Amino acid sequence: VTEEQMRSAGKLIRDVCLPKYPKVTVEVADAIQMGNIPYGKDSNCYINCILEMMQSIKKGKFQLDATLKQMEIMLPDSYKDEYRQGIHLCKDSTVGLKNAPNCDPAQALLSCLKSNIKVFVFP
Repeated sequence: VTEEQMRSAGKLIRDVCLPKYPKVTVEVADAIQMGNIPYGKDSNCYINCILEMMQSIKKGKFQLDATLKQMEIMLPDSYKDEYRQGIHLCKDSTVGLKNAPNCDPAQALLSCLKSNIKVFVFP
């Protein structure tokens, strides 16, 4: 997978999730993409939508095996070692968090990944 293919797949996911959360502006989505992860119900649930489409989260639970499989398919080889390490470091980041009503696990997972992966990529 090339970086361009990865980004275009990410754009498709973003284009599905963004309209579902009208309070999340393109500017907020761009900020999340750059790693500025706000805390709020709408932005958290937008992040949750993307992570569910990427099969990383299901009903507020981190899906380690599915995430590792998706990473192999969706990321260029140069990203994989660091992502694999970051994913394992964050495997418990959603434990004990309730998904309703604020989609907290998704925000916690993405924040953990951002903290543990130097080359952060998000749609």
